[in-house]
Amino acid sequence: MTIRVLIVDDEPLAREGVSLHLQDEKEFSIVGECENGSDAIRSILSLKPDLIFLDIKMPKVNGFDVVNAVGSEHMPPVIFLTAYDEYAIQAFNTHAIDYLLKPIDKTRFKESLEHARDQILKNSISQRSAQLTQLLSQTQGLSTVKPVNQTSSLVENERLVIRSNGHVYLLKSEDIYWIEADGDYITVHTPQKSHLVRETMKNMEARLNEQGFQRVHRSSIVNLNYVRELISLDSGDYQIILRDSTSVKLSRNYRDILYQRLHATP
Repeated sequence: MTIRVLIVDDEPLAREGVSLHLQDEKEFSIVGECENGSDAIRSILSLKPDLIFLDIKMPKVNGFDVVNAVGSEHMPPVIFLTAYDEYAIQAFNTHAIDYLLKPIDKTRFKESLEHARDQILKNSISQRSAQLTQLLSQTQGLSTVKPVNQTSSLVENERLVIRSNGHVYLLKSEDIYWIEADGDYITVHTPQKSHLVRETMKNMEARLNEQGFQRVHRSSIVNLNYVRELISLDSGDYQIILRDSTSVKLSRNYRDILYQRLHATP
């Protein structure tokens, strides 16, 4: 049996270190490497690896966010990587989710592989799901992006409903400044935080168009009520400046319709 491995870490040297440790392990084959959480989510869903080495502290989308996004019931065994021996490490031990401290010790690495091999051979999917769910509930404060393995919709009271892991988040249209594409996901930006959502821009455009939103680029939708000014660029494109000073690119294809809608917007 060949165990397919995905390595996720924003540090190239850390990814290289894991790869070197795996060189002599004939049962393990590296199927991919990711340098950020967003790429990791997509790779896990597409490659379906048997084992993941997952860094905890990464910019924007951290290791806990990745687990939230994919969903604990779909995650393969995870060996967490961390440079910080914090209190959360105790949770990993309690729920039999392994971890490695950086720099990685060779003996400890082999122990982790044996642990992962046993889990994979036993195919204890339901057990791993329960463990990850418990871990996430104990470490909610460490995650910077809301859970994202969910569907979203608009209801009659014009709220965006984001469902995830037993939680329902309700966003009014006036709570949303703008939306940007992020691969197979979108990021919904509000003044307080950003929500990573597994959804398409096309669907969001259809849902929000009648609520005062406008597609301004293939990767951007803005709330017209928060547009502060337009800046002309030498290329013929424009930059949209929102009330919070966020700059969003306006492409030529959407320029005319934006002008029309801004003129009609009080």
